[in-house]
Amino acid sequence: QVQLVESGGGLVQAGGSLRLACVVSGPTFTTYIMAWFRQAPGKEREFVAAIRWSGGTTNTADSVKGRFTISRDTAKNTVYLQMNSAKPEDTAVYYCAVDRDRTLLIRTRPREYDYWGQGTQVTVSS
Repeated sequence: QVQLVESGGGLVQAGGSLRLACVVSGPTFTTYIMAWFRQAPGKEREFVAAIRWSGGTTNTADSVKGRFTISRDTAKNTVYLQMNSAKPEDTAVYYCAVDRDRTLLIRTRPREYDYWGQGTQVTVSS
């Protein structure tokens, strides 16, 4: 049905930048919420940022606010996560996800999302 493929992960030094991309395919997802989550070793999966496909309103976690920016390119069916001023604490596997529900608010719990990509590793060195 809905397929998500992440790319752009890799190794970056502290203070550097990285841009993740997630290509979305499948039936109509115009009203969906697209989100980025991350999971570090020994930690629970954590909300990073989300965007409504239609309209482009966003919600960003306090831990990355001012450093990370989520955006989407509707023509390319792609959602991006621009990571600036990377910190070692940002090291994690980053996943993109889809929430199909037409909710008033952008939701932040992993259980509320219906489709997931395979993840891409981001490592920030000291």
